[in-house]
Amino acid sequence: MRIGELAKRSLVPIRMLRYYEERGLLSPGRGANGYRDYRESDVTRAVLVSSLIRSGLPTRLIIPLLQDEPPGQPPATLDESPGAVDESLEGLFAAELARLDSKIACMNLSRTAVRKHLDRLRAPIPG
Repeated sequence: MRIGELAKRSLVPIRMLRYYEERGLLSPGRGANGYRDYRESDVTRAVLVSSLIRSGLPTRLIIPLLQDEPPGQPPATLDESPGAVDESLEGLFAAELARLDSKIACMNLSRTAVRKHLDRLRAPIPG
C-alpha cells in the first residue's frame, strides 16, 4: 500500500510516517517507481509507534522495543558492547516505566476528580 493509504488507515499523518521511517521505526519497501510500499503489518506498527510516542516514550527506546533480536544483542542504533547496551537499556526502560506509572497515577486522580464533578453536574436539582 502507498503512504497515503497507510496514513488513512493508521490515522497517522504522512509527515509522521516519513519521520518514523527516518528513525528506523518503519521500513517500507520501494516500488520500481521509487514509491514507498507498505505491508499490511505496517498499519498495526504505525498505530503502536504513534501510541508509544504520544505516551512520551522517546524513539531511542521504541527502536529496541520493536526489534525482534534476542536479549544480549545490541540494537543497530547503539554503538556499545552488548553488556553495556543491556544495562543502559535496562536503566532507561526502568526509568521510563516509573515515569509512566507516575503519569498513570496522576491521570487516574484527574479522571476521578472530573468524574465526580460531572456526576454533580448531572445530579438532579432538589426541589
